[in-house]
Amino acid sequence: MKHSRKRLSALVGAAAATVVMLTGTTTAHAAEEHGATSAALKSLQAAAGPGAAVYAGNAAGSWTLSAGTSTINTVKPIRSDEHFRIGSQSKTFTAATVLQLVDEGKVSLDSAIDTYLPGTVTGNGYDGTRITVRQLLQHTSGVAAYDPLASIALVEPDGTYKLTTLVREGLKRAPVSAPGGGFTYSNTNYLILGLLVEKVTGIPVHQAVTQRIIEPLGLTGTVFPVPGNRALPAPAVPGYHGARLGPFYFWSPVLDYDPSVFSSAGAVISTLEDLSTFYEALTTGRVVSPAALAEMEKPSTVTPIPYGLGIVRTTLSCGGEAWGHNGAVPGYLSETMVTKDGRHVSVMTNAYLATNPPLQQLNTLLDTALCEK
Repeated sequence: MKHSRKRLSALVGAAAATVVMLTGTTTAHAAEEHGATSAALKSLQAAAGPGAAVYAGNAAGSWTLSAGTSTINTVKPIRSDEHFRIGSQSKTFTAATVLQLVDEGKVSLDSAIDTYLPGTVTGNGYDGTRITVRQLLQHTSGVAAYDPLASIALVEPDGTYKLTTLVREGLKRAPVSAPGGGFTYSNTNYLILGLLVEKVTGIPVHQAVTQRIIEPLGLTGTVFPVPGNRALPAPAVPGYHGARLGPFYFWSPVLDYDPSVFSSAGAVISTLEDLSTFYEALTTGRVVSPAALAEMEKPSTVTPIPYGLGIVRTTLSCGGEAWGHNGAVPGYLSETMVTKDGRHVSVMTNAYLATNPPLQQLNTLLDTALCEK
């Protein structure tokens, strides 16, 4: 999205600093104790935003490392309790809500979406009687990829976006495969699922996710904003657009936008601490039933990555598996992963570089934090 060049700022040198914050540990040398993770964090931050942070640990305790700065032209470490927009990590919240409805017998994974939203997914080559709820959750529906920010002209007079309008716009892109015939990561899948949640529960999707997931888990730092609420709760990490020219880092603040443009596909705000808590609760059976969790963790045979129902499996270099999801919206790139033996890691940087995003550095940091002894 567009931003003001008048507010362009430069940050030079400060990004090399590493600041340690302690959470649930008495050690004064967390950076030394987690040297490999610290090095991986510096590598991410050098290719990412003004700042980056990792919150990690296991059943014995958690710790936080921060590199760079949360606010340009200052040296201010990112804290693990500060709010930021989590982008597509929101999809796991939406998926968990849908799976709760499955547990309650109100939704069937292998029923057609037309069963619940008759006539919604139709036209332009789409047939909602052939696309299942499972396929929407798993991005195997054939629905084309779509960035809701491309629909800025669809804004309502009050500055918000309607889910039905966003879905109609997304479905203007022709199908990319037959239902179940391939994997295409598409926000429209999760916007449709937002409509499903609203239809079955009778309340707005932001309210359903809040009542069913956020509040029961005590995620006090997590918000699914009401349409029209553009504010980040305090304390917050500012988000930036950016560019890099050699040693110079150029950043401009992301102008605010209404999060309803992403809705059930990416509107949630959270913290590193809350994200770890959420994924730990989900993967240990405290959010959905064991049967529903098994379905969530079952990748399709047509996916090039082990993508389940709103959650991704990752094989670790030290052996074993972790589960989580990443997210990217203007101003932020983040990811959370947890293991079944209690290890967790949540990472964020406060800029999303649309060209050459530092995904390899992000993946290395996640793996290092989970595997470092």
